[in-house]
Amino acid sequence: MDFSAVNTVWVLVGAALVFFMQAGFCILESGLTRAKNAGNIIMKNLMDFCIGTPIFWIIGFGIMFGSSSAIFGGIDLFTRGDYSAVTPDGVPFYAFFIFQTVFCATSATIVSGAMAERTDFKAYCIYSAIISLIVYPVSGHWIWGGGWLSELGFHDFAGSCAVHMVGGMAALIGAAVLGPRIGKYDKNGKPRAILGHNLTMAALGVFILWFCWFGFNGGSTVAMEGLTNAADGSEMTMGALAGSVFSTTNMAAAVATVTTMLFTWIRYKKPDVSMSLNGTLAGLVMVTASTDCIDMYGAAIEGIIAGIAVVLVIEFIDKVCKVDDPVGAVGVHFANGLLGTICVGLFSTGQNGVGAGLFYGGGFKQLGIQLLGVVTVCAWVGVTMIIVFEVLKHTIGLRVPADIEIKGLDYAEHGLASAYSGFEFAANDLTIASDDEIEVFGSEKMENAVPAVVKTSPEKENKITKVEILAKQSKFEKLKKAMNDIGVTGMTVTQVLGCGTQKGAPEYYRGVEVDMQLLPKIQVEMVVSKVPVADVIDAARKALYTGHIGDGKIFVYDVEDVVKVRTGETGYDALQGADD
Repeated sequence: MDFSAVNTVWVLVGAALVFFMQAGFCILESGLTRAKNAGNIIMKNLMDFCIGTPIFWIIGFGIMFGSSSAIFGGIDLFTRGDYSAVTPDGVPFYAFFIFQTVFCATSATIVSGAMAERTDFKAYCIYSAIISLIVYPVSGHWIWGGGWLSELGFHDFAGSCAVHMVGGMAALIGAAVLGPRIGKYDKNGKPRAILGHNLTMAALGVFILWFCWFGFNGGSTVAMEGLTNAADGSEMTMGALAGSVFSTTNMAAAVATVTTMLFTWIRYKKPDVSMSLNGTLAGLVMVTASTDCIDMYGAAIEGIIAGIAVVLVIEFIDKVCKVDDPVGAVGVHFANGLLGTICVGLFSTGQNGVGAGLFYGGGFKQLGIQLLGVVTVCAWVGVTMIIVFEVLKHTIGLRVPADIEIKGLDYAEHGLASAYSGFEFAANDLTIASDDEIEVFGSEKMENAVPAVVKTSPEKENKITKVEILAKQSKFEKLKKAMNDIGVTGMTVTQVLGCGTQKGAPEYYRGVEVDMQLLPKIQVEMVVSKVPVADVIDAARKALYTGHIGDGKIFVYDVEDVVKVRTGETGYDALQGADD
C-alpha cells in the first residue's frame, strides 16, 4: 500500500502535540492545588499515560476499532487484527494507532484534577487503567469506531464528547463518591476557598494546552492531502479544512476567555484570573466537536456560551452540589464537552459531510442525533464509573486517611518531603481544617504521656514570657484555635525546615540515603503576660499531641522588656490593646 508522507507526518505531529498535553495538564493541576501534593499530581499525570498506553494496545484499541458492530468492537489482544477499514487513507497503521493512544490518555488524565489531594494512589492507578481498558473504548467505538452513533450520523470531530465529556463525567462521579477535601466546607455546608499554590504554573499549563489543541483538533483531519466538501457544496482541500479548524479553535478559546473575564468582572467586581484560565479551556473543549463544520461566527458564539457556562457550572458544582473539584474539571470538560457536542446540531454549516445545524437551515435532525448521543454516553460512563468507584471505595479504599491528607500526599504516598526542595512553602498550605472538623491522634493517649513540668523563675509582677513552638504544619489550625480559646490572640508564624536529633525518617534519592531529612515545620512565637504560661503549654501540647516522633518542641524564655513602637508603652502595657 502506498502511504502519503504528508498525511503521515501530519498525523504524527498531531499525536506529538496531543501527547504534550499531558505536560499542560500536569502543571495546570499542580498549580491549582497545594504544594504538598504537587509530586502526587506529577506522578498521576505520568502514570495516566504510562498505564494507559500498554492497556490500550493490549485490549482497548481492539474494543474501539475491532469491528463495525453497533455496540462493541471486539477482543483483539495486542492489536494484531486488520484495521485497514478504519485507518485513514495514506496513513500507516501505527501512525493512526499512536494518534488514538494519546487521545485515550487525555480522557483518563482529566479525572486527576477533580479528585486531587485526597485520592489513594493505588486506587487511582486502577481506575485510570479501567478508563483506558473499557470505558473510553466502548463509547469511542460508538462514536469513531463504526458503532451505532456514527451510523446515525452523530458528529464529534475531535472529542468534545468522546474524550472530554467522558473524562469530565468520570471526574464528576469520582469527586462525588470521594467526598470533599478536609476543610473545604464548614459545618453549615458553606464552601471555603482552598487556593492553588502557583497561579503562574497554572497559566503556563493553559498556554501549553492551547498550543497543543491545534494538534488535538487540527491533527484530527488526519490528512493534508485530498478533498472534502465545503458548506456551499463545492470541494475544498484538506489543507483548507485544517486552516479552518485552526482558526475556529483559536477563535472559540479567545472569545471564551474574554467572556469569562467580563462575566467574572461583573459577578465578582474583579476579573478573576483562575476562572479566566478555565474559560480558555472551556472554549477549547466546546469547539472541539464542531470545529470542522462551523464558521467563525459559530465559533465566536460557542466561545460566549462556554465563557459563561464554565463559571456557572463551577459555582453550581461547588456551592449547590457540594462536590469538591479543585481544578474545575467538571465545569470545563463535562459541561462544555456536553454543550459543545450539542452545538454541532445548532451551528454546523453542513461542510465536511456533517448535517446542517438548526440555525443554518438543517432543522432538528442533527440536533436530535447529538442530544441522543450525549445522553447515552453520559449513561454509559455514569453507570460504569459509579460501579468502579464504589467497588474501589469498599475494597482497597478510594481515599487516603485523614492524617495523610493533612500531611500531604507527597510525603505519605511517595516518600517525598517536598516537590520544591529549597523553596519556601505556600502559606495557604497551613490552613487545612477548621475548628474541630478533624481529630488525628497517635496510638498513645494524652493521659499516658509524661506530664509537663513548667520551671520558671520566682514570680514577679506582670512577668513577660516568650513561648516558641516548633510543630507540624498540619497542626497549625488546631494550635491557633487552642491559643485563641485561652485568650492568646497575638502570634508570629514562620515556615521552616528542620528535624530533631533523630534526623527524621529515612529518605532516599535514586536509591541513596539522604544524610539528613529536613521536614517542613511551623515556628510559632507568642509573647504572653496576662495568660499563665502553664496554660499556654498545656493547651499547645493537647493541640499538637499524637504520641509519635515529630510532635514538636515548646521553648519558654523570659523577656526583659517590650516596647510598643507606636505609643512608646513598655512592659505589660505594651502587650495590651490593638495589635500593631
